[in-house]
Amino acid sequence: MKYSFRIAAAAITLGVAALPALAADLPSRVAVAKAPIVFETFDPWMVRVRAIGVLPDSSAKVWVNSAYSSGSGLHVTNSVVPEVDISYFFTKNIAVEAICCITPHTIRGTGDLAGLQVGKTTVFPPTVMLQYHFTDLGAFKPYVGIGGNWTHYFDNNANNADGFTNLKLKDSFGVAAQIGVDYMINRNWGINVDVKRIMMRPEATVTLANVNAVRADVKIDPWVIGAGVTYRFGGK
Repeated sequence: MKYSFRIAAAAITLGVAALPALAADLPSRVAVAKAPIVFETFDPWMVRVRAIGVLPDSSAKVWVNSAYSSGSGLHVTNSVVPEVDISYFFTKNIAVEAICCITPHTIRGTGDLAGLQVGKTTVFPPTVMLQYHFTDLGAFKPYVGIGGNWTHYFDNNANNADGFTNLKLKDSFGVAAQIGVDYMINRNWGINVDVKRIMMRPEATVTLANVNAVRADVKIDPWVIGAGVTYRFGGK
């Protein structure tokens, strides 16, 4: 009996002694923490609300009864209106912007037509710009853009008091360019300043004193200077 007890005790002692070596041979099951995957995101949508000044750099070539009148010209007055635009960013740097507003203007004569008010028109000039935004200047986000413009002229009213009737302006197409900057106060909100030059060159016709057919190739080509609020959104 004592002999059997000694054999059992010796076996237990050997087994306990072998445990550390056995544990060293087993594969480790300690979990290794993995670094989280971080995706760099941005907000693809931007809306701006601005007050803009539309400042035509205007002139015109005028024909009266098909004869070129070198001494006659036209001037288109300035206008200040609210404007809304929306942009979509394909990348952090490349965006497309759609701009729209409605501006009223008065057309006045110059040269031989000086002192005469020809009439009034309302301008609807939707414009699309392809932009490049610079993103390495912190909160300052300057950008440049180039695009195209289609302008529709409506609510054309000749000034009967000065002898004009039947004022019409044909729709025009032109190139547009811009430069601007957004200063972002936080991720979503910012302040914007923007300057555009838009080509607007309609053909205008009007009747003077019921007998003279007046046609003009009008160059409006306004500078559009605006300032307002930027809101950017849509990121994950």
